[in-house]
Amino acid sequence: MTSLIRNVTVADQGLRLDQFLARQPEVKSRSRAKDLLDAGKVEVKGQRVRAGLELQAGLVVHFDPSGLPSLDRFAGGGDIPPPVLSVLHVDDWIVVIDKPAGLVSHPPEGRSFAGHSVASAAQAQFGVMPSLGGEDRPGVVHRLDRETSGVMLLARTEASFHALREQWQARAVEKEYRCISFGASRFDTDWIERQIATDPRHPERMTVVETGGRESSTYYETVERFADFTHFRCLPKTGRTHQIRVHMTSIGHSLVGDRTYRSRRAQQEKWPETAPLMERHALHAIRLRIEHPGTGVAMEFAAPMPADMQTALAWLRQNNKPK
Repeated sequence: MTSLIRNVTVADQGLRLDQFLARQPEVKSRSRAKDLLDAGKVEVKGQRVRAGLELQAGLVVHFDPSGLPSLDRFAGGGDIPPPVLSVLHVDDWIVVIDKPAGLVSHPPEGRSFAGHSVASAAQAQFGVMPSLGGEDRPGVVHRLDRETSGVMLLARTEASFHALREQWQARAVEKEYRCISFGASRFDTDWIERQIATDPRHPERMTVVETGGRESSTYYETVERFADFTHFRCLPKTGRTHQIRVHMTSIGHSLVGDRTYRSRRAQQEKWPETAPLMERHALHAIRLRIEHPGTGVAMEFAAPMPADMQTALAWLRQNNKPK
């Protein structure tokens, strides 16, 4: 294997191999390190090794970065200009945007990616942001799914990144979402407290499990009932991957337009042909409340309901009235 050689120093001792690789200028991120390891292009003592290998001083790591995607992929879409983000608030510490549906928060882990993300667009619009969460996700403190719209916050300094991450980890951030779901709700309010784990049959999906998953908690309220659908307000206490989509599906209320998660309970699972087209899952992050990382003052940000969900709700009010 034609490769580059790096010595593990005392300062590197105890790092995982993928962490060590991500620090190399030819690699620069955990996702690119994973690409190298998956391709068998990393050796220690002449042997291919796993990402979690704990390194000791004196070891020599051989790796071959040829064939990796250009580092430019983390900066965006090449000659395509980045989208201009809709700004709800900006100061020296943070940027708060109204993320449009269809724009990824950052390049997906371990997969090739071409195009812009919130991260690349934010750097183009506001300058260099801290990459403490990964070289390919500058400024990103939390993420929204590609198809989810609404309030998203980014850090402009390392100090603000750390302060905000602490709030997320302490579950001190208030998050409110709105969704349009299949099925008429039986309850005005309730809590969904079900563990979430990776679906063993479909590794790209999440699922609720009885044991062995991560604690997950979502409070929901019924905003509007229709004959076959419900407009919900959701306040997740935890922040698991796809949490609202998975939790609502688990109680028989999968989201309109969601092509990944579908409820098994008997309910209408087809969006009416005469209704306005819903080209993505109907989920919007409508409100976010934090303590400002610089001043400590409580701040709340809100993003108006997007046009596609407003249009869908208007149609339901007129054509799917409660029975």
